[in-house]
Amino acid sequence: MKSSLTIVAATLLSTLSLSVQADECGEFTIADMNWNTASFMAYVDQFILNEGMDCSAELIPGDTVPTGTSMIEKGQPDVAPEMWTNGIKAAIDKGVADKRLRLAGKSFLDGGEEGFWVPDYLVEQYPEITTIEGVIQHAKVFQHPEDDEKSAFYGCPAGWTCQITSGHLFDALKLDDHGFEMIDPGSGAALAATIAKAYERERPWIGYYWAPTSVLGKYNMVKVDFGSGTDVDEFRNCTTQPECASPKVTMYPSAPVYTLTTEAFAQNEPVAFQYFESRGYTNQTMNELLAWIEDNQADSEEAMYYFFENYPHVWKEWVNADIAVKVEDAL
Repeated sequence: MKSSLTIVAATLLSTLSLSVQADECGEFTIADMNWNTASFMAYVDQFILNEGMDCSAELIPGDTVPTGTSMIEKGQPDVAPEMWTNGIKAAIDKGVADKRLRLAGKSFLDGGEEGFWVPDYLVEQYPEITTIEGVIQHAKVFQHPEDDEKSAFYGCPAGWTCQITSGHLFDALKLDDHGFEMIDPGSGAALAATIAKAYERERPWIGYYWAPTSVLGKYNMVKVDFGSGTDVDEFRNCTTQPECASPKVTMYPSAPVYTLTTEAFAQNEPVAFQYFESRGYTNQTMNELLAWIEDNQADSEEAMYYFFENYPHVWKEWVNADIAVKVEDAL
């Protein structure tokens, strides 16, 4: 009898020990990647995990390809908060298949967003301009800065991948047949400046842009509907390929942006991994945050505190009430 009780007690203690270990959070590393959104995310993640969930998360420098490669080959860092998976899709797919990597939740719930955009005040004047047919109908309003006989379309800067996609779609939509000329702005900053200048003067503008960005946080732009839906195969096999000779019309597909972890992290840190499965930002929220960061010349830590103070309705959805209280107390 005594032996049976001993066995039962030992079993209960073992089960309890495993339960406690499952609820604990250990030491791990998070890549502080070298662009605004990813670095901001890393600071928010570290604060919630350390202060709210008693983890010991350390930030280390990172970038897309070096971080992804290191995670596959060396198992470090443990977490990449914002990985645009299309950029190194083959490597990530193989890493997942080989059980070296794990995709957690979406960093951007809407995915990375691209398209041709017009300002909202122009839509108020010409409601039909939200469609490519409406744009063509009102082509003359998009005055070219150097040629009165042409209409201006602002493309992606030379050398960027989006120069290929926006050029192919410009051709597929036959915009040149309707008097449009694609203007190379020269740089990302110059392209942003054309939107800012048009918006401040309430002038017509159409061109390529993407989200999340500070520009779309500052200026209300409306994405033009091509009326084609999204053909992912066409986009991958032709729209993105420089040598594609006969591009067809397709809307830009959403670019998948995930939090990437090592498989070891996913197995050893289930509490933290569950957090990353829950955490995600809408493009609208991130656009607003990027606009605030730019206007205030804020670093990632300052942006983190601003976010906690002004977006509790966002981050409290990721954690339970007890964790939220601990985070607020730490703040």
